[in-house]
Amino acid sequence: MLGMGIGESKPAASLFVVATPIGNLEDMSHRAVRVLSEVDLVAAEDTRRTRVLFDHYGISTPLIALHEHNELALAPQLVQQLCSGSSLALVSDAGTPLLSDPGYRLLNLAIAAGIQVLSIPGASALTAALSIAGLPTDRFVFEGFLPAKTAARKASLERLRQEQRTLVFFESSHRVLASLGAMAEVFGQNRPAAVCRELTKRYETTLRGGLGSLHAAVLANTDQQKGEFVIVVDGAAQDMDVSMATAMEMALALQEFLSGSQAARVAARLCDVDRRALYRLLPDKGSE
Repeated sequence: MLGMGIGESKPAASLFVVATPIGNLEDMSHRAVRVLSEVDLVAAEDTRRTRVLFDHYGISTPLIALHEHNELALAPQLVQQLCSGSSLALVSDAGTPLLSDPGYRLLNLAIAAGIQVLSIPGASALTAALSIAGLPTDRFVFEGFLPAKTAARKASLERLRQEQRTLVFFESSHRVLASLGAMAEVFGQNRPAAVCRELTKRYETTLRGGLGSLHAAVLANTDQQKGEFVIVVDGAAQDMDVSMATAMEMALALQEFLSGSQAARVAARLCDVDRRALYRLLPDKGSE
């Protein structure tokens, strides 16, 4: 068995949130293997997928399934075991748990019960994609999966249209084309982006370019429509500060009821920006 770290002892009465490989089984830390080998029980999103990992590393710890359909009922039982002195590890199908994965209820019940919660860091599709996308990483926002329905998806993207931080999305093979198309429509055909597919796996690819060209490339190649995706999109151009951007959105909404000059005056006062500068930015000033 792998040795323990300095100052560490056999896990007891703790919940370990353990990152596992997102594809390549070699991306597993020594500490993660040790913890998974020594805890009393491992709660896994899909025990069949986790069993493959366990067999690879010779881990024999008992597994229990914890997923979106049973977490509400099972989480209190697992916390009761923790309170009785058992140690438990939480893993997802791949990567770092709780990033668009089950486990949130279990985690918070454990925290509320005073159980020690420890992170065993490792692979994450989110950070892996950011590291190779070729886009700014000093500030970013993770949006997870977009809504499945067309109208809801577009509405979510519209809310992010002026977001200046780099945007990161997860997407499935069933919706990647629809999401890329909607992004190109809302953010613009030329907004820089990267489509990272099957990260660390055999058929890993990363496409970079404008959203319009990326949508066309994925549409033209059925192989690029298979697998799991992380889409990284450049933030909105910083051609106006946040206050002016907010004032612009407000003035555009007010123009439904007021003239352009009146809308600019009200929005400028509320957002504390220059009224004349705001008025010049309005695309349609209506009849004055």
